[in-house]
Amino acid sequence: MADSKTTRRDFIKKSSLLAGGAIIPSIFHIGRSKPKLEDTILGHGDFQYRVHQEWGNLDPENTPVKNCHEMVLDSQGRLIMITDEVQNNIIIYDKSGKLLESWGDQFPGGHGLTLFDEGGEDVLFITDYSLEKVFKTTTDGRMLMTIGHPNTIGVYGEEDPFRPTETAIAPNGDIYVADGYGSQFILQYDSDGNFIRKFGGAGDEDHLFSTAHGVAIDDRSGTPTLLCTSRGHNSFKRFTMDGEYLETIFLPGAFVCRPVIDDGNIYSGVCWSRLRYLNQTDNSGFVTILNDQNRVVSNPGGTQPEYENGELQLMVQENPLFNHCHDVCVDEDKNLYVCQWNAGQTYPIKLERV
Repeated sequence: MADSKTTRRDFIKKSSLLAGGAIIPSIFHIGRSKPKLEDTILGHGDFQYRVHQEWGNLDPENTPVKNCHEMVLDSQGRLIMITDEVQNNIIIYDKSGKLLESWGDQFPGGHGLTLFDEGGEDVLFITDYSLEKVFKTTTDGRMLMTIGHPNTIGVYGEEDPFRPTETAIAPNGDIYVADGYGSQFILQYDSDGNFIRKFGGAGDEDHLFSTAHGVAIDDRSGTPTLLCTSRGHNSFKRFTMDGEYLETIFLPGAFVCRPVIDDGNIYSGVCWSRLRYLNQTDNSGFVTILNDQNRVVSNPGGTQPEYENGELQLMVQENPLFNHCHDVCVDEDKNLYVCQWNAGQTYPIKLERV
């Protein structure tokens, strides 16, 4: 695990040098030509994938998207995706890419999508940063609960912004809300929506955040913890369920979105990489995968992960397939479905495990 302040400071220093033109040839002499997708295998080691770029394509006249923000797999094996297109905020696919249904016209800033098994019934938690609210719904769109701006209960000041980006639901039903585009707190509520506590906030100290974009429950060790994104820090930060800081997993060069935990591994969309700040391309995303020891083992679309003296080295986009990877959904066969932000209103891409 990377939890060294020295490591992060050294990385920031190296990044400044790169921005000034001292570019490392072995990393940045990367071909930008378009790949032949039918022959393309992305990833490294045991985590390699064949690209199915047109898997999720639908008729944009009838089922349009703006940004494909996030996707979850429900108990019926359906893939449920949220977009900020109010003609159809929720789009439901089967695994072949067929449209099953769509609904929703009330989430102009539809962003985060979390699925929770509540007594044998699937429910959804939707964050809308534009409406400044969190919504709990059934999978067919019936509204169950709303969490509003924290300033209405005295938790935030009147001028404090609240632009929620993600939720995570604890086994006991507690709701954790990441205010990733607002005041950078993680807010905890009970299952009825009653406020419990908040922690974090904006800053560069270990327990603070720079774009607290995502949050997930990590129970791989047997003791549940919170794994929170600090995208501007290229990091996931771990906390107890009560908000006590534990450690940082440093991912140099990767501006990660939410952590998705499946079968002992962590998957995440990298919305952009350090290439963005080297004036090479804004479209510089990829997918990153960490094993059960929190070591990066594969970067589909990105450079091969390398460790030197136990420290993870800079990671950037290598294959230009992706624009901005915003989320990753994993099915039972360990195939990946990649949702993208700011990608020309394109649909999700399937990565078939090989």
